[in-house]
Amino acid sequence: MTAAAPTVEADDDHGLLRESVRRLCAAFPDEYWSSCDERHEFPWAFYEALAKGGWLGIAIPERYGGSGQGITEASILLEEIAASGAAMNGASAAHMSIFGMHPIVKFGSESLRARFLPRVASGDLHVAFGVTEPDAGSETTRISTFAHRVAGGYRVRGRKVWTSKALESERVLLLVRTTPREDCRRRTDGLTLLFAELRRPEVTISPIPKAGRNAVASCEVVYDDLFVAEEDRVGEEGGGFKLLLAGLNAERILVAAEALGIGRAALRRATTYARERVVFGRPIGQNQGLAFPLALAKVRLDAAELMVRRASALLDAGLPCGSEANMAKYLAADAGYQAADAAIQAHGGFGYAREYHVERYWREARVMRLAPVSQEMVLNYVAEHDLRLPRSY
Repeated sequence: MTAAAPTVEADDDHGLLRESVRRLCAAFPDEYWSSCDERHEFPWAFYEALAKGGWLGIAIPERYGGSGQGITEASILLEEIAASGAAMNGASAAHMSIFGMHPIVKFGSESLRARFLPRVASGDLHVAFGVTEPDAGSETTRISTFAHRVAGGYRVRGRKVWTSKALESERVLLLVRTTPREDCRRRTDGLTLLFAELRRPEVTISPIPKAGRNAVASCEVVYDDLFVAEEDRVGEEGGGFKLLLAGLNAERILVAAEALGIGRAALRRATTYARERVVFGRPIGQNQGLAFPLALAKVRLDAAELMVRRASALLDAGLPCGSEANMAKYLAADAGYQAADAAIQAHGGFGYAREYHVERYWREARVMRLAPVSQEMVLNYVAEHDLRLPRSY
């Protein structure tokens, strides 16, 4: 395969960042990721290489062992990981260590930061994010996992789904109710963030069989009277929803960057194949019926990247970015999926064969239109907050 085309960066440091990540990822070819995916094995060798290079702490302050960079730099890191062919399996191995700790970086107590951020930055501590529930879905304020006050902390009972990396993680950033919804003035009140232990007898973790990204499991997690110490609470009791939003905007931006990376990996594969595959005496890429969808994929990916960069710049500057983060996720998820789909079409029947890897990109790109928020919910947000239309849900 040909090397990735150089990316023009307004910031020379960002160009160097990309090149450094590409060098690291070159040691982990598509075959490595296919094997991890087929075997449902966490990519430990890749994760350890990231940790050794100091990449896991890219957005953690320097005083806690990190690099002190912003979400912009973290998004470039994850985009390049995905673009290497690692796709979501590679990005998700590092994703939680970056965005998952954002609420603790911003709102955690000094004790919480000092105890855990250095371990995350070094790669010693794996973390998960527990928000979604089977009966709440996108309606986060209807979660029922409840934390009852007890001496020294809380007892947590409830069930979460789609908790990625739960099998490998020691801790989970867990959203719970601490006040019944009916007793709250606003539906967003009474929610609390806890940094809870996962490797406890009171916690049962079950992987959910799924179509793709199988090197990193998504799990159902049941909490049966799990004790969480008060010192492991993030921010004030009842203020968890506001804290969660700070992390969710970062997550949307990082997921958008990962979708861009998958799209670029698919496009690279497709264009290489289109140049080399000869049918009827000429390269198939000479046919506009094949060339135009690939060109359109390039246009969409580059346009989506502009919104990703705008959203990350706003977040790093401490400015409101809810609309931009949501729109970045929408545009990049669609662009990444369309690029992966065009890559399969360009390969013809071979696009469906695992040997060419684009079917893996396609399976992993599809989930980006669902998670961490569906495309429809993004449009709901834009309609309400940007167009000032009546709330529809």
